[in-house]
Amino acid sequence: MSHHRAVVADRPALVDPFGRHIDYLRVSVTDRCNYRCTYCMGDHPTFLPKAEVLDLDELDRLISAFVRRGIRRVRLTGGEPLARRGIVGLVAGLARHLDGGGLDEITMTTNGSLLDRFAGDLAAAGLRRVNVSLDTLDPARFADVTRRGDLAEVLAGIAAARAAGLAVKINAVVQTGVNDGAIDDLLAFAHDGGMDLALIETMPIGRIGGDRAARHLTLDRVRADLERRFTLIDLPERSGGPARYVRVRETGGRIAFITPLSHGFCGECNRVRITCDGRLTLCLGRESAVDLRAVLRGSEGDAALSAAIDAAIARKPQGHDFAHAPFAAVARGMNLTGG
Repeated sequence: MSHHRAVVADRPALVDPFGRHIDYLRVSVTDRCNYRCTYCMGDHPTFLPKAEVLDLDELDRLISAFVRRGIRRVRLTGGEPLARRGIVGLVAGLARHLDGGGLDEITMTTNGSLLDRFAGDLAAAGLRRVNVSLDTLDPARFADVTRRGDLAEVLAGIAAARAAGLAVKINAVVQTGVNDGAIDDLLAFAHDGGMDLALIETMPIGRIGGDRAARHLTLDRVRADLERRFTLIDLPERSGGPARYVRVRETGGRIAFITPLSHGFCGECNRVRITCDGRLTLCLGRESAVDLRAVLRGSEGDAALSAAIDAAIARKPQGHDFAHAPFAAVARGMNLTGG
């Protein structure tokens, strides 16, 4: 993959119609995943043809165009980003923006199953933080939730990431009757290892079958339950995203609560997402997206691309529709969108 020159923001920053500065970009590098988590994919998903997915040079060019417009943080997601061939090279290429001052950080969300293989190379390439999806520490329940996952592989991946010097956050999607009884174990595991634990409400993204509404659990109830055993201290710090943090006095560690349904955070939204086929998703909870792949493949230089980005940001909605129809699912799958 060719490495283009480092860029810093050289045009006006991206500001949407509601005055929100867009400085955070999440990029799905593949819709493919080696797991089939019950809240993310159906058991037999249909994946995009390879020709429709952006190649690595296209991903680099598109992300760099956003860096020029003031994006400060990039998170690589999927599907499973470590299943994308050449992912370490993509990180290494994008790291020139860290060196040049255009980016503050490059991060990744992964299921952790391949981290044992890649953690050292990712750290050397410029990655500093990784979020690992881990909903339970029970091997049998883990296999049920992921439909094919091996907990031991994920735990080895987390250990490898920590050994490589990567900061690790554990992400858990909380579901009634699935893992709502596993929170204490996850908290102990995360905090014993110096890792944050992020608890996430189920989101109605992707038509995957099953009854997500029945499994949905508001994090208010989870917090109230935790407060029977722990002292939770609200913290002012933010991670540049929707998480609300508390410190657990008894462990010294932090818990992040991410509540898209029970406590929306649209008013502070600072992010947009690029799907693996080059569509700019302006809101996770809405179907609308803008095709940047056609512009990317049909133009030289960044003038047309920058104009298309401007036009898209001008259409960013004020908020999602979850509050009005919480479980009227957005058809676009999380594996295509990027978590």
